[in-house]
Amino acid sequence: MTVCAIEGGTTRAATTAEPLPEEPAEPEEPGSPDVRGVPGARDAHGAPTAPGGSGVLGGTCAPGAYGTFALTADASYAARLTLAPGNPGERAWYPERWTLDGPEPYAVPLPLDQPEEPDSQVVPLADGRVLIRRWVADHHAFSLLYPTGPATGELPLGAVECAELTLLPPSPDGRSVYALSAGEGSTALWRVAGGAFGPEKVVDVPGRCSGGAWLDRAGRILALDRRTTDDGPVKAVALDLGRGGELTPLLEITPESNDRLLLADADSGLLLLRSDAPGHDRLGWGVLGSCLPVRFPECLRPADVAVTPFAVQPGQMLMPESCAVGLRIDGAAGSWLGVWRPAGRRLHQFAAPRGWLAGAGFWNRDGVLHLPYAEPGTRCAVARLEAPVDDEHPAGTGPAAGDGAAGATWDGTGTQPSAAAAGPAVCKPVPLGQAPLGGRTGQPLNSGAWATRPYRAGADGDRVGDGGGACDNK
Repeated sequence: MTVCAIEGGTTRAATTAEPLPEEPAEPEEPGSPDVRGVPGARDAHGAPTAPGGSGVLGGTCAPGAYGTFALTADASYAARLTLAPGNPGERAWYPERWTLDGPEPYAVPLPLDQPEEPDSQVVPLADGRVLIRRWVADHHAFSLLYPTGPATGELPLGAVECAELTLLPPSPDGRSVYALSAGEGSTALWRVAGGAFGPEKVVDVPGRCSGGAWLDRAGRILALDRRTTDDGPVKAVALDLGRGGELTPLLEITPESNDRLLLADADSGLLLLRSDAPGHDRLGWGVLGSCLPVRFPECLRPADVAVTPFAVQPGQMLMPESCAVGLRIDGAAGSWLGVWRPAGRRLHQFAAPRGWLAGAGFWNRDGVLHLPYAEPGTRCAVARLEAPVDDEHPAGTGPAAGDGAAGATWDGTGTQPSAAAAGPAVCKPVPLGQAPLGGRTGQPLNSGAWATRPYRAGADGDRVGDGGGACDNK
C-alpha cells in the first residue's frame, strides 16, 4: 500500500497610459521600488497596506488560459493584453510588450488598426517579438507583432482549425511556442511559432492533457497533466520532443490520486506539485531524479486561502531545498505574496506592491523576487523583494507535531511555522540526468525515460515518499 508525504504534522482595474510609439533610447515609465506593505507598513500614497494589498491592478489584463501576463523563460521580456484609456464601453484592447532585462523596465504598446478581442492570447519571444493568438471564424490565427518606428509590424504565421486551443508557457529555447488542442480521445501538441512553415503538429498524445511545465533548459522535455479516461485520475507525464514526443510517466503517488505538476526548476530539479493523495488536494514538493522524499508541508495549507506557486529561484544546482519559491496567496482580503523554501519549512507572507499583476514574477539567482506591477501614473514597473532568511527556531516554539498550520492565524511577523522543529528527511540530491536509479524501472533523463517510486511511512511519524524503494533518511 502506498502513502503520501505529510511534512510536519479579485481585484479592480485601473486605466493604463495611452499607447505611444517605442522610444528605445529612453525607457518609458521606469520604476523599480522595493516592495511595500509588509505588516504595519504604508503604501506610496500613505495609506496602510493590509496583507491583501491594495487590490489594484493598474492596467486591466485580458482573461485567458495563458497569456494574462506572460514572461519569456529568461525573463527578458513580458507581454499582456491591456485596455486603452477612455470611457467604459469604448475602451479597446491592445497588446503591450515589457522589456525587463535593461537598467529600467519599460513598456512598448503594439496596437494595430483594429482593437483586439479580450480572449486573444499573447506570448513574448526572446527576440522581442510577441506572438498573438486570435479566434477568427472557426480557427485560431497566429501572428508575430513587433515595433517598427511609430507603428506596429505584423507577420502572419498561419492558423489551426480546431474548437479548443491553449498556449503553453514559452519554451526555454526563446523562439518556440507550443499549444494544446484537445480532441476526441487525444490531445494534439502544436508548435505554433518557431517552426519552418508556420503552425505544425508535433504529436498526438492519448487522453486529455492540460498544464505544461518545461523540465530542461533546451526546450526538449515537456511535462503535461494527462487524464486517459473521463473518470480516471490525472497523472503528470513527460514528453521528449527530441524523440518524436516519446511519452513516459512522471508522477504517480498512488494509482487513484490526481497528481499534477505545477512548476519545475531545471537547475536544481525542484518540483512543485498538487495532489489529492493525502486525502484532499495539497501542495507538495519533490526533487526530480533523486531519492529525496516528496512532501506536503503543513505551512503551505494556511486556513481559508488558496496558495499557488508562480516562480522558483534558478541557479541552485545541487541545492533544491535552498530554492526560494514565490507563491500567490488568495483569500477574502485579496491577493498577497508568500515566500517559502523547502529547507526553511516556513511560509513568509508579505503584502503585494500596489498594482501587482497578481501571479506574475521571477527570481534572479541571488534570491531577489521581481514583481511586475502597473498603476495609474506608473504604466510599467518592477518591485523587488529579497528572499527572507529562514531563522532556525528551537524545539518547542512551533506547534506540536501534526498540528500544522491549517488552523493557525498569521501572527504579523510575516512567517508561519509549519510544525515542530524536527528536520525533514534529507537525501543527497544529484544533478538532473545523473540520478541513480537503483530500485527503479526506467532510464536516466538523458536517455528519455522517467520513473516513479512508491511511498512509505517515515520513521519520525511523517508520511514520506520518494517514488520507489526506501530512502535512507540519513
